[in-house]
Amino acid sequence: MDILYQIRARQDSFSAGEGRIARLMLDDVGFAASASLDELAQRAEVSTATLSRFARSVGCRDLRDLRLQLAQASGVGSRFLDPAGAPESSGFYRQILGDIETTLHQHLAGFDEARFTDAVRLLGKARMIHVFGLGGWSAQCSDELQVRLVRFGYPIVACHDAVMMRVTAAVLDEEHLVLACSLTGRTPEILDAVALARNYGAKVIAITRSASPLAQLADVLLPLQSAETSFIYKPTAARYGMLLAIDVLATEVALVLPEENQERLRRIKLALDDYRGGDDHLPLGD
Repeated sequence: MDILYQIRARQDSFSAGEGRIARLMLDDVGFAASASLDELAQRAEVSTATLSRFARSVGCRDLRDLRLQLAQASGVGSRFLDPAGAPESSGFYRQILGDIETTLHQHLAGFDEARFTDAVRLLGKARMIHVFGLGGWSAQCSDELQVRLVRFGYPIVACHDAVMMRVTAAVLDEEHLVLACSLTGRTPEILDAVALARNYGAKVIAITRSASPLAQLADVLLPLQSAETSFIYKPTAARYGMLLAIDVLATEVALVLPEENQERLRRIKLALDDYRGGDDHLPLGD
């Protein structure tokens, strides 16, 4: 149950006392979750019986259930509960840019060249590379990795369907590599598929947050760092860290065999020029 939604949705039907309880809980979820029943009743100026009626009216079994739901609601973090003022007109442009720059510098400073060297070694040994990613940006980055590496002759396919990832993982062996993308490293479907692939001997490269459950499953970790701020209305800047990791990895791969990869890129450019035309500085199919 989303208790805060249930309270907001029923505000017009509350009695005067129940309305005071509702306003108290919506204004200070942290207090409502931690306060005793007597403290709640005293702050809202109601009786315990009114608190019990309120609990039932918002869909809870009893006061104990209401307190449990409030505790879960308060666990999402204050930045999603406390009202935040809107930035000045166009001010968020600078904030978005600043967060991107900060994230890129933090990730670049935290990258370890040895990790990328190890990742390139595993990629080069794999008979087939499977990229797993679920959700928004992680799924897009699985496709991005396929685009980046296929142009250098790597056998690679991206997958962002939970069932297909499990099916794929079940038929892998030590000649295969899983490259897992996750901004959080906590998505259950990704963790299950990667663990299954490891069980059958596949190697794992993970682009994810350090110390996450996914990071613990990786043979090679390309670590991401937290990039969240209190400005919740814009997309996370952490996705730029993942994209930077992919760009660094792809460039490391390309420079292992520069002459061979130059020839591959020339072929791609020739094929695209024949298809679409354009000047020499157009991107290669991006």
